[in-house]
Amino acid sequence: MEWLEASTENCPVQRALDVVGERWTLLILHDAVNGVRRFGDFRRHIGMSEAILSDRLRKLVTAGILDTVPYREPGSRSRNEYHLTRKGWDLWPTLMALSQWGETYTLGPEGPVLDIRHTDCDAPVRVVVECSAHHSTLNPGDVTARLGPGARPRR
Repeated sequence: MEWLEASTENCPVQRALDVVGERWTLLILHDAVNGVRRFGDFRRHIGMSEAILSDRLRKLVTAGILDTVPYREPGSRSRNEYHLTRKGWDLWPTLMALSQWGETYTLGPEGPVLDIRHTDCDAPVRVVVECSAHHSTLNPGDVTARLGPGARPRR
């Protein structure tokens, strides 16, 4: 069976996009990675409607990407903060890769919004693809893609 004969219904990219591929979702995750925790802060920073934000946060909690943590300010009702789970933090390289791509191809003349650097040496951070034997900085021509055990024939 070849790639074009394989069904895409079990494709991990398609399944990931089912979870995080809606408009606004990656921006919510980007904010969460950068310390935003409260509904009103997400809403003000990203500039989205309450209804859409509520829907996206609910879906991210249901998917196990965010957890809710109750808090109460004096004189107010109990509310929830949103904290990334391990599953959520595992999206960090994806967010970094999108940011790196955006800085390369869509950056405005004023430069990047965030300057992300390694805390220990102050070098800029970048995303690379490497094999599990730690041969780093692989390019598409350096890899072979074969159908895996989850591949199914197209119907």
